[in-house]
Amino acid sequence: MLYQVIFWNPDPVLFELGPLTIRWYGLLFAAGFFLAYIVIRRIFRNEGISDKVLDRLTIYMVVATVVGARLGHTFFYEPEYYFRNPFEILKIWRGGLASHGAAFGILIALWLFAKKERKPYIWILDRVVIVIALAGACVRFGNLMNSEIYGVETSLPWAFVFLRDMPGILSSQEALEFMKLDGAPLAQLNRWGFVVVPDSPFMGKHPTQIYEALAYLALFALLMFIYWRKKGKVIPGLIFSIFLVVLFSARFLIEFIKEDQVAFEATMRLNMGQWLSVPFILAGGIMVVKLLMKAAANKREIE
Repeated sequence: MLYQVIFWNPDPVLFELGPLTIRWYGLLFAAGFFLAYIVIRRIFRNEGISDKVLDRLTIYMVVATVVGARLGHTFFYEPEYYFRNPFEILKIWRGGLASHGAAFGILIALWLFAKKERKPYIWILDRVVIVIALAGACVRFGNLMNSEIYGVETSLPWAFVFLRDMPGILSSQEALEFMKLDGAPLAQLNRWGFVVVPDSPFMGKHPTQIYEALAYLALFALLMFIYWRKKGKVIPGLIFSIFLVVLFSARFLIEFIKEDQVAFEATMRLNMGQWLSVPFILAGGIMVVKLLMKAAANKREIE
């Protein structure tokens, strides 16, 4: 049976300069923080908050994201391995970052930041989650460049064949050797290792990194609309609660078509990512209902 697929085999390394290696994932991770900084600076300036406060917030966010994501992966996904090899926890360049761990780390860091800056906790949450959605999209595009965290097999026309993980096939060029018509290849590679093949013997997989990235970008646009529609004068907690419901619901649903990250998930009805998403969805949903009910009651009193 033949399929239409997209061959995907980019080099995770963008370039090397002596001992310095620049990877796509690291670049996109940093780009996420940079774009987040630009956006939240505009939000802070709209409310008269100085750049010095933003600079301090950035330090909290960077440390919380990296430490929380690493510890989240350690405790949620591979505790036995890391407890036997504790020094491996420090080697974040080898992979192993969990977004749910980052979420917990950020919540703690923002509580500490709000306490130190004498700002309401919910005030800072409402503003930071807007740019977290944007940064999360950048991280997922980094996962795409690493050919990791993808989905199960599908016959959809946008299915990706992630060649780095296909046994026996080392490159896109080798894969194309299987698809020749009268000695001539049916497709040519471009500089990205990206090629659409209309008649491939390989079944591709869901590019769940793209699904998540697009969901996060849509959430970012929604939260920006809510914030600027009222020029920041939104019901306290509403943006944060909507963020929890939408982001973690998207994550929960996409996990159904995502391959298991670790072996023990194969025995679970819901995987680890889904179980970790449930508390955030419930908390956000309860907050939304309470906030809207309170707003409706206040409106009736005024009338």
